[in-house]
Amino acid sequence: MRTCLILDDYQQAALALADWSRIADRVAVSAIPDHIADHDALVARIGQAEILVIMRERTPFPAALLERLPRLELLVTSGPRNLAIDVAAAKARGITVCGTDSSPMPPTELTWALILGLARHLPQENHALRAGGPWQSTIGTDLAGATLGILGLGKIGARVAAIGRAFGMRVLAWSPNLDADRAAAAGAELATSKEALLEASDFVTIHLVLGERTRGLVGEAELRRMRRGAYLVNTSRAPIVDQAALLKALAEGWIAGAGLDVYETEPLPADDPFRRLPNVLALPHIGYVTQANYRTFFTQAVDDIEAWLAGAPIRVLG
Repeated sequence: MRTCLILDDYQQAALALADWSRIADRVAVSAIPDHIADHDALVARIGQAEILVIMRERTPFPAALLERLPRLELLVTSGPRNLAIDVAAAKARGITVCGTDSSPMPPTELTWALILGLARHLPQENHALRAGGPWQSTIGTDLAGATLGILGLGKIGARVAAIGRAFGMRVLAWSPNLDADRAAAAGAELATSKEALLEASDFVTIHLVLGERTRGLVGEAELRRMRRGAYLVNTSRAPIVDQAALLKALAEGWIAGAGLDVYETEPLPADDPFRRLPNVLALPHIGYVTQANYRTFFTQAVDDIEAWLAGAPIRVLG
């Protein structure tokens, strides 16, 4: 009987959202709801497991950690890729790494929740209402007629663009490899440059994959190009934006505010300034956290384990 541990099951939902009984005669499955950041504590907790199921990048698996897990044979991650896993190091150690499908709709929907929350000052108005404060204290920003700038026009960005058009917004898009035809096919105008997009947009939303070309893509110089009344939304990956520059921009009022679902350190430390800035609408990386997406993740994790047990692994990464 092999042991399978599900890591970072924050909502304690993994065991209820898939039929794990399919492998119960061969694998003992249990879930760990808390996040274990310390590697010594993590190895002590998971070191005897042959199979691990992990949720996105919540717990990174670099080579140094994999070396301390000699019993590990199968690592299953939710989603079709996971940059927090050293897949080459896993392969070198004979560890199979498998993924799952993931829908672009949940992060698309959350992007718009953030945009709408910022535009209509929903956190401030909700807090004032609950606290007995003033009845109406802000004036919302209209979406109709405003300009939406999208950095990255892939599966998520294209869907964000479609909703922007439905609100009557002008939609601009830019990414390193985007051309006018692809932008037009998604109903967007191709910005002549990243800088031109930032200067023209009332809302800028990021939908790029983190890589060498996109790390730090939006830094101090770029943030200073944005309008003082503009908002930045990031549901992609935190390092795409220089975090120190963003904090400075928000604190000094270079931009009106930001909607954030991703951070360089997660969970976000209790004393992190992003928790306190009044012009930040901050969420705990829940862009992909929905019933349907979780059912896909965990059902396909069972599929991955079952296929691996049969000697024919599926959705292998790397």
